[in-house]
Amino acid sequence: MTRIPIKADIGFDEEFHKSIVYFPLVGFVIGLISYLIGGLAIKVFDPFVTSILIVGIEVIITGGLHIDGLGDTFDAIYSNRDKDRMLEIMKDSRLGTNSLLAILFLVLIKIGILTNIINANLLWVIIFMPLVSRLGVIIMLYKTVTPRKVGMGNIFIGKATLSMFIIAILYSVAIIVLVSKFIFLSHNLLLIKLLSSILIVMIFDYLFKNHIYKKIDGVTGDILGCTIELGELIFILYSYIIMVI
Repeated sequence: MTRIPIKADIGFDEEFHKSIVYFPLVGFVIGLISYLIGGLAIKVFDPFVTSILIVGIEVIITGGLHIDGLGDTFDAIYSNRDKDRMLEIMKDSRLGTNSLLAILFLVLIKIGILTNIINANLLWVIIFMPLVSRLGVIIMLYKTVTPRKVGMGNIFIGKATLSMFIIAILYSVAIIVLVSKFIFLSHNLLLIKLLSSILIVMIFDYLFKNHIYKKIDGVTGDILGCTIELGELIFILYSYIIMVI
């Protein structure tokens, strides 16, 4: 999930898929780090440069794994080829036009929206950006299958249970409520708007899952990474629209 080193040799755990329930918590850690970096950066740089640093630090923390999934997904899914060829393209390490454009526009749009969010004094919103996106991606892991026999995502795909999903939602909402109350205290309307972003991201992920199923009859690790990146984009775009515009 991240490049953050943890000195622990746990070996192979056959129940590793149960860690799905902690995906939003990992996102919260990433969000806190991004927020702290952004808070320090804005004291030195303007909002535009600060936004670049925020996007950059998240890529560094995740090792670019998810943004790589975004590129591979767009290269394959929108290649207008058959299912088998799409899966081959997704495994190809070479960068195609669709991949380049998807990554380029995603980074540019995120930087643009984050710049406006910072200008509106809403830097704290990025704390929840990775959390909500990783909560939403559990939809891709619930009652799904993978078209590949071997793949990094196979550890998790189809392994999420309803109880995992509910627990993840409950503690994610609790984190958002507690942190939000600490930040903007009595502004309950802002809190309601923020919580509504969870529903929006989940709806998007559900529709995206159906779209992907029509293409390759399943979900892959690259699709998971792509969903996380798109979920973050949907979250900050929706947050900006309902809180600023």
